[in-house]
Amino acid sequence: METKERPVGKVSSRLAYTFGAFGNDVFYAALSSYLIMFITSHLFNTGDQATNNRLISYVTLIIMILRIVELLIDPFIGNAIDRTKTRWGHFRPWVVIGGTVSSIALLILFTNMGGLNKTNPWLYLFIFAVLYITMDIFYSFKDIGFWSMLPALSFDSREREKIATLARIGSTIGGSLVGVVVMPLVLFFSLQSNGGTGDDRGWFWFAFIVCATAFLSALAVGFGTREVENDLRKNEEDTAGIGAVLKMLVKNDQLLWVAIAYLFYGIGINLVNALELYYFTYIMGFSKGFSILSAINMVVGLFSVAFFPMLAKKFSRKPLFMGCLVMMLIGLGVFSIAGSNLALVLFAAELFFIPQPVVFLIVLMIITDSVEYGQWKLGHRDESLALSVRPLVDKFGGAISNGVVGQIAVLAGMTTGATASSITASDRFVFKIMMFAIPAVMMLIGMFIFGKKITLTEERHAQIVAELEKTWGEQFEPESPEGGVLVEENTLVAHAPVAGEVVALKQVADKNFASGTMGQGIALKPSDGKVYAPFDGTIKTVFVTRHAIGLVSDNGIPVLIHVGIGTVALKGTGFVTYVNEGQHVKQGEQIMEFWDPAIKKAGLDDTVMMTFTPADAITDFELKVSPGVHVEPETVVIEVEK
Repeated sequence: METKERPVGKVSSRLAYTFGAFGNDVFYAALSSYLIMFITSHLFNTGDQATNNRLISYVTLIIMILRIVELLIDPFIGNAIDRTKTRWGHFRPWVVIGGTVSSIALLILFTNMGGLNKTNPWLYLFIFAVLYITMDIFYSFKDIGFWSMLPALSFDSREREKIATLARIGSTIGGSLVGVVVMPLVLFFSLQSNGGTGDDRGWFWFAFIVCATAFLSALAVGFGTREVENDLRKNEEDTAGIGAVLKMLVKNDQLLWVAIAYLFYGIGINLVNALELYYFTYIMGFSKGFSILSAINMVVGLFSVAFFPMLAKKFSRKPLFMGCLVMMLIGLGVFSIAGSNLALVLFAAELFFIPQPVVFLIVLMIITDSVEYGQWKLGHRDESLALSVRPLVDKFGGAISNGVVGQIAVLAGMTTGATASSITASDRFVFKIMMFAIPAVMMLIGMFIFGKKITLTEERHAQIVAELEKTWGEQFEPESPEGGVLVEENTLVAHAPVAGEVVALKQVADKNFASGTMGQGIALKPSDGKVYAPFDGTIKTVFVTRHAIGLVSDNGIPVLIHVGIGTVALKGTGFVTYVNEGQHVKQGEQIMEFWDPAIKKAGLDDTVMMTFTPADAITDFELKVSPGVHVEPETVVIEVEK
């Protein structure tokens, strides 16, 4: 496998990509949360409060509309990136170009454009709209390009997992750190504190630091990483648009209901999270207190994600989801009566924040499981479409939140020139209704939908995967090009997929394998956890639970390699796959690894089965070894004829 440029070291690539994730989320946090604060608190000061409020409403509505429009543009952006062919790769040019243009545009949006907001407000609104959509589109090019390039950085699954983990840590710290530094930076650079809201100068220098960080991180990705060229990366299919996603949602009811529940929940939490800085600034009169909350959130968020696997083992998803939302609702209740008591405010805000990463992961797991559910129900697999639902819902919820927050600031009197002392009791009441009551209702609706409509439990998913395994291979005709690199040979010689002791297939504890439902084959009690390709062929299916791989030999015969009995329940824990769907492998090439103690600790059987399915794919089957014999991956164990 060759690259078009001199490869960079693994450590350099990891660091560059991690810094890229950090800068990407620094930028997004400033764009999604703090641009609105600048607009409502500082941008319009015409001397006429009614005019100020009207212009603020227009700008925030423009932002909401443009962010929704951008959802329709995303698929075209994905297609443009896929079709990009340069000496620097598909993705890196867009990361650098998108990072540069979006950084410059955002910095301009954090200004009054030379006083144009006062001298010609309508021209200002027009230029603002053009700049905002330009910034949003180029940021999407950067964001989609950045996260899409992860598979192109390495074809080693272990290396990908390391890069992805570091990137997620970088993005988590980046997104949280902005909240920690925003008000200290704004107030440090401001000439006037204005009751803790700062001034135009302070917000400009805050934006300058954010945009410089985003720009430098984009350059780091552009010059510090390399894309690996391989035939597997060739993509002739268009990225699906929203229309295709909606059609699939109508058919996949579990995906539809989790998306709707998550949308109501997302609008609720986005409103609360976006209004927290307003609370500290205008209710408490202590804007720097928001930095304390953000610092706590940054640390707590990392621990919350780390504890998720432990919680997932102890509780099933539905009660865990419900428990998380109850905790968040209690947090909102305490928050609503906390007043200016910093300790109580921080306690309530943490009750609300701690479950958020857990809820995100629960929803992500259900959406992932809905891929198999849809495959089982509809007869075809829509993995890319299904996984695009979560970011789509996130963006839509964020767009609604952006538009509503501006209107809330107007209704509660939290606009240009306002301070905590100028906010009336009536303003406080309106603000608290909007910050606590409305989000609570949204979250309750989400809870109700989730509780009533989500039936895709972990147990049900395991059953569905087992059902899909039974029918695996039926879609491949023995003489079909689906068989991979087709060769005109009727005989297939298969080697042992693992080292271990041969067991008669009819003796295994799984009735589907023992009865022959899964086809003829062999079973092995493994002596180690390394799984190898038994012949030259093409990987056709890597099950999401990573416990099974389906491949088709070069002469068109499908085979299923299944590790353990009941191991689908482990949800991938203890399994690592080293191949991708569509990848051609040679006999003896390692394709998977499993940690035997994890299987035995769960009380499960670790027997490895290899079966030729469907049974009519072969006409003659000969087992070349006897039960009780120890074999190695070099040992020929089966010979079949198609």
